[in-house]
Amino acid sequence: MGKYFGTDGFRGEANVNLTADHAYQIGRFLGWYYSSRNPEGAKIVIGKDTRRSSYMLEYSLAAGITASGADAYLLHVTTTPSVSFVTRTDGFDCGVMISASHNPYYDNGIKLLNSNGEKMEQAVLDEIEAYLDSKNELPFAKREKLGSTVDYVAGRNRYVGYLISLGRFSFKGLRIGLDCANGAAWNMARTIFEALGAKVYLIGAEPDGLNINAGVGSTHMEKLQSLVLEKGLDVGFAYDGDADRCLCVDEKGNIVSGDHILYILGQYMRDRGHLDNNTVVTTVMSNFGLYKAFDKLGIDYAKTKVGDKYVYEYMAQNGCRLGGEQSGHIIISKYANTGDGILTSLKVMEVIMAKKQTLSELCRGLKIYPQKLQNVRVKDKAAAQNDPAVQAAVDQVAEKLGDTGRILVRESGTEPVIRVMVEAPTQEECENYVNQVVEVIQSRGHQA
Repeated sequence: MGKYFGTDGFRGEANVNLTADHAYQIGRFLGWYYSSRNPEGAKIVIGKDTRRSSYMLEYSLAAGITASGADAYLLHVTTTPSVSFVTRTDGFDCGVMISASHNPYYDNGIKLLNSNGEKMEQAVLDEIEAYLDSKNELPFAKREKLGSTVDYVAGRNRYVGYLISLGRFSFKGLRIGLDCANGAAWNMARTIFEALGAKVYLIGAEPDGLNINAGVGSTHMEKLQSLVLEKGLDVGFAYDGDADRCLCVDEKGNIVSGDHILYILGQYMRDRGHLDNNTVVTTVMSNFGLYKAFDKLGIDYAKTKVGDKYVYEYMAQNGCRLGGEQSGHIIISKYANTGDGILTSLKVMEVIMAKKQTLSELCRGLKIYPQKLQNVRVKDKAAAQNDPAVQAAVDQVAEKLGDTGRILVRESGTEPVIRVMVEAPTQEECENYVNQVVEVIQSRGHQA
């Protein structure tokens, strides 16, 4: 990860860590970079979520892009996966999404996508960071070379039509709850589900610029659980601020995690011959129970570092069709190059309809193991992780667990923290084993 761009873009508090000047300079670089490589004229498409600061960053980016000679196409409020879709299908040089995903309203972010709708190559991000830290001046476009802004809401509408076209079944007679997190999906998701015949019950669909993710969405599932139970709904789906995640609530009010979704879709795709390489790509944070369930089904799995970026990279390099994270980033590569919350919910609905089972019935074969995760703030992450005494303690726990659970100790990518995680048959065992390792880290003087 670079100085500004992490695994999910340039993120920070609006006008504190991520300012309008940053957005303008990024726009200047993108406009210059792609204009110099595309003599016929560069086109860059921009989407944003519902945060108040998204408007400021959108216009700052557009000003920079057009000042450098490229055209800025504005999708306005839309989802991250829609920007990816439009970028790759409409011949754009680059896509930009303004969002801080599940973060509170005062944060924001700039995510960059290449012409294939994939996360931008690190080499380009490195060049942008070098420019941000330099005093170099880029040439301004002049006269007929100046870029222009284009209202491109039509691109967003085409994406909505694309998702509707993927619906293999009518949802007529079904009662479905949608929690749009007061974010980018607030209008789009309802349109799609109603077009497919569902009776929709909506929450988190009154954005005011300051309430995105506030007590709603995939990081706050309680309201959707209550809605499903109070209204007797068939199923509920919750998205995050930019709708690249989806979590579910079954008809009994239980939360259905990203691991459950991978289990449901993996089995369904395998049974229909659509699971290329018979492999589901996960991160190291997927629950031990998911791997036990895949072993029983005869489905192979891969484990990557935490981050949907790494999941997609593995999928692309190894020809895999399905991957994702426990948090609800699910990538189905036949249809999208990024996590897509609305697409995920449509595919879960497809399984419900095709197998004529409720969501709770589809989850029945997956046992989620109790988990304990503790963060230990340390002075030196590498020193703590590689300490022979700490490694010996980890090995001892792993030996005791055998094939009944697992221990994972890893360095945080963003904080001076070591994360100690144990999954075991009981919560008490999880806590005891985590405490054993944490005590060794502390006794060796690593704690900050």
